[in-house]
Amino acid sequence: MPLTIQLVTGPAGSGKSTYSHILQQHCLSLGPRHRRRIHIANLDPAAESFRYEVSFDVRDLISVDDVMDELKLGPNGALVYCMEYLLQNMDWLQENLEEFDDDEYLIIDCPGQIELYTHIPVMNKIIDQLRLWGYGDSMVSVFIVDATFVTDVSKFISGSLLALSAMIAMQLPHVNVLSKCDLVEEASMEKVLEMESALQLWDILGGHEGNGSAGNGIRDLTVQSEIVEKAKKREQKWNRLTEAICSLLDDFSMVGFVPLNINDEDNIAHVLATVDHATQYGEDLEVGGVSHRPTGDGRPGLPKSAPHF
Repeated sequence: MPLTIQLVTGPAGSGKSTYSHILQQHCLSLGPRHRRRIHIANLDPAAESFRYEVSFDVRDLISVDDVMDELKLGPNGALVYCMEYLLQNMDWLQENLEEFDDDEYLIIDCPGQIELYTHIPVMNKIIDQLRLWGYGDSMVSVFIVDATFVTDVSKFISGSLLALSAMIAMQLPHVNVLSKCDLVEEASMEKVLEMESALQLWDILGGHEGNGSAGNGIRDLTVQSEIVEKAKKREQKWNRLTEAICSLLDDFSMVGFVPLNINDEDNIAHVLATVDHATQYGEDLEVGGVSHRPTGDGRPGLPKSAPHF
């Protein structure tokens, strides 16, 4: 099979570089039968430093800092300029990819600005070019979302909508990963994992029914009751909007998350196996070792999948 490519995407600060580093280290620690070397490339012109070993780096072609200095652009404008420059010099990317042999494994750490995936078709054009080079059947998109969002239901729903948007835009086999699970209380995680739909999540954990958050502050200030009623109506409208978004997620029924705890080797193996399944990597190898099937009992160290919204 051709070179397998993970395109690691997600919001800035969600843990894409840490995810890449952890997978690289995990695969090096496996026994001889399952060990593989994961190469990692940086495609983010705004990146500053890495914990992982870089196979090739887009900053060798162009960087945000250089563009800001020479063209006097802001950070976002400079990033867009860099990615468009990369599109005009795709031979650089092709030459680097051709350095790898078939059956090797490459993670590409992508920029975090979501505009590059939804508003500006830069990443789509890069993916289309990769397909033309013959990597279409061996690519997978891995979208990283910060698990600390789980403690705030509205943020988690927003993250789910963002993941759905990226999935539709990139048109690749897709895996959503909840990063930083080691920083979230297990009880908070369990509440979300037990939900069967986005609507159920919002209804039970949203804390929106009768909370009168805007109204309470107004009452404390002893403002007229009609203003309180307007605040309640406005809050009801926002709740209806959130419920409509939840219904959209439920209608697609395509957004689920795989939790990642970087301190749990079994959990890391489960995440990697999930991504491998999306590309059918190693399907001709005999399966052995520890079973990572979710048990649903919530015991630490055993992976559990988030609901499919």
